Amino acid sequence: MLRSVFLVATVSGIALLSAGAASAQTASPATETTGVDDIVVTAQRRSENIREVPFAVTALNTQTLKEISAGGADILSLSARVPSLQVESSNGRYAPRFYIRGLGNVDFDFTASQPVSVVLDDVVLESVYLKGFPLFDVQQLEVLRGPQGTLFGRNTPAGVIKIDSVKPSDDFTGFGSLTYGNLGSVRAETGVTMPLTDTLSMRVSGLWNHRDDWVDNAYNASFADADGDDLGNFDDVAARVHLAWTPTDRLSTLLTLQARDYDGTGTMNRANSLTKGSNELNGNFDRETVYYDGGRNNFQKQKTTSQSLRVAYDFGAATLTGIIGAYQGSSSGDGDIDGGVASASATASYKTPFNSESGTLSSDLRQNTYELRLASNGDARLGWQVGAFYWDERINLVTGTFNGVGGLQPTKVTDITQKSDSWSVFGQTSYRVTEALKLTAGVRYTDDSRDYNGRIVTGTPVGGQGATSVGDEQVSWDVSALYEINDGLNLFARVAKGYRGPSIQGRNLPVLTTADSETVMSYETGFKARLWDGRARLNGTAYIYEVDDMQFTAIGGADNTNRLINADKGEGHGVELDGDIYLGAGFSLSAGAAWNHTEIKDSDLLVAVCGSNCTVTDPIVMVGTTRRAKIDGNPFPQAPEYTANLTLNYVLPLGDDTEFFASTDWVMQKDFNLFLYESVEFMQDTAFEGGLRAGWRDLNRGLEAAAYVRNVTDEENVIGAIDFNNLTTFVNEPRTYGVQLTKRF
Repeated sequence: MLRSVFLVATVSGIALLSAGAASAQTASPATETTGVDDIVVTAQRRSENIREVPFAVTALNTQTLKEISAGGADILSLSARVPSLQVESSNGRYAPRFYIRGLGNVDFDFTASQPVSVVLDDVVLESVYLKGFPLFDVQQLEVLRGPQGTLFGRNTPAGVIKIDSVKPSDDFTGFGSLTYGNLGSVRAETGVTMPLTDTLSMRVSGLWNHRDDWVDNAYNASFADADGDDLGNFDDVAARVHLAWTPTDRLSTLLTLQARDYDGTGTMNRANSLTKGSNELNGNFDRETVYYDGGRNNFQKQKTTSQSLRVAYDFGAATLTGIIGAYQGSSSGDGDIDGGVASASATASYKTPFNSESGTLSSDLRQNTYELRLASNGDARLGWQVGAFYWDERINLVTGTFNGVGGLQPTKVTDITQKSDSWSVFGQTSYRVTEALKLTAGVRYTDDSRDYNGRIVTGTPVGGQGATSVGDEQVSWDVSALYEINDGLNLFARVAKGYRGPSIQGRNLPVLTTADSETVMSYETGFKARLWDGRARLNGTAYIYEVDDMQFTAIGGADNTNRLINADKGEGHGVELDGDIYLGAGFSLSAGAAWNHTEIKDSDLLVAVCGSNCTVTDPIVMVGTTRRAKIDGNPFPQAPEYTANLTLNYVLPLGDDTEFFASTDWVMQKDFNLFLYESVEFMQDTAFEGGLRAGWRDLNRGLEAAAYVRNVTDEENVIGAIDFNNLTTFVNEPRTYGVQLTKRF
């Protein structure tokens, strides 16, 4: 019932926005003075109105991020917040995986590449290891959909998540926020800007995100607490310092230092939580209970530090910008992968056919980036920018397999090192042909290389090792047109070629696989409208793309290994809508929806499947004694066909610059497959979540007090699975609730 109500509400919200288009020419400006603000983005590496960007981009502001992060949520909470965006992870609160318009990578390994890039304060976070850096003191987050290979480089054929934190200014400003909720949740966040001299200012910000253990390991293994809860905790501490120096009107510099220290529980796999022939969680599932004989309660630890320097000099006609960035990180962790106990009695709900326990003994990551960019200034008819970029990365990953029953010494140890580097040159130009028509074109040349060397230190085959290298060079480009029909309506069209570099997967030696580069041709067209004399905004996009040599990761079947494969082609097409409207009487509404259809096109491609305990619906081919599924025509994994989001806000003035406020927000993903092959159990129907927040604020004194509830209906949504022969799944966050106090100055 709730699913139907949410779908109707979202469609109604879009309809309200669309109705604004029909009324835009007749609405009286005197009837309402409150409207939606213009949104300024930097999606094309320069500040401009979002309606001037000739492709689909959506921006999330500080308030939105504040609301969805209450209760301890991490970057996974961005999923479905904008059309066509999916975020998931089987690595707990770090190493998230992003998907845009269905394009992503399900590989759980730190060395995996993704077709969605994350850029934080102009520095690319290339490794999946870095993409889980917590969101705090964020000014704006932009989601750029479609290939972005011209200005943002390699591994962006699906799009970019662009995050900009709050920078120092000339004024003494800041805030402090404290949230306390159930499950022992505490979130403390602060940010303060301090002008030090006429030319020097500093921004210091920090985050402490905490939750107590709230899940009991009822198997009571030797490492479990027989009298208390064992899993679900985390402590995530992060800090950032910006130091801005502007010695002259032309020269500006920004030094940024960051650090993170995370210690918590990884993904909690739950054995036998599905029943053969059904994709619904069954009676074996209990949010507050697991049965683990291995994994040492699925602990995780991660430390990250970074440094970056941005220097810009304004020559008048153009500005030269240089950016140097460096990231360092280390981590360790363990997990009961099967999610149950192999030695349990045959009738036990947590009985598994075998034990599987593995984790990271240690990892060491080093990433360096260098960028130099020269861009024209002003609003002249001709605008341009050119630049060069270099990126290098070294990751050493030592992984261990254990006996699965609490043994401290691994039965297999694999030590791998992967070195990667990429350099590129790029340029973009735009030309305003008439006052209404603007054309933009860009091109980028990229040279990529990866070198892998790995060996089995302990275990079978003793001394097993592998070494390989991959490399490629590609040209990415895009051409777009933006046409202004009138002051309230722009039309755009874009053709773009994207590129993801070749990949290597060798975590599970002696299995060592590679994948060739994939290239994407994308076509999209749409509109960006400002309606009802500024009281509403509506954007729409229709797109189609084709991927050649599409990279996929075939995980498991029965052995939980990763194998890289290339499909001949992948295809996708869809429609996206999003917008905002001020309804009057203190009510405002924002909503978005997307339909994304994806399809694998390769008549010869076969992948391993789960054991006999699941219901595979693909054609089966026997390869020796092993079952393989033909996946031609299947959707991409973790690619919802439908996504939607809706937020309703209400503000009631109380006098003396105080007000009451309330909001509710909802997201939905519908019809998505967890794996490359299709089975009844692993094809998910509809997943949704809602949140509520209400409170009081004093605008003069900068005070705000609020109460919140996240996952209001305590939905139990399957977000991933382990396709062993025991139908193991992992699910979304539980319902959280609490209070939040904020002071701004």
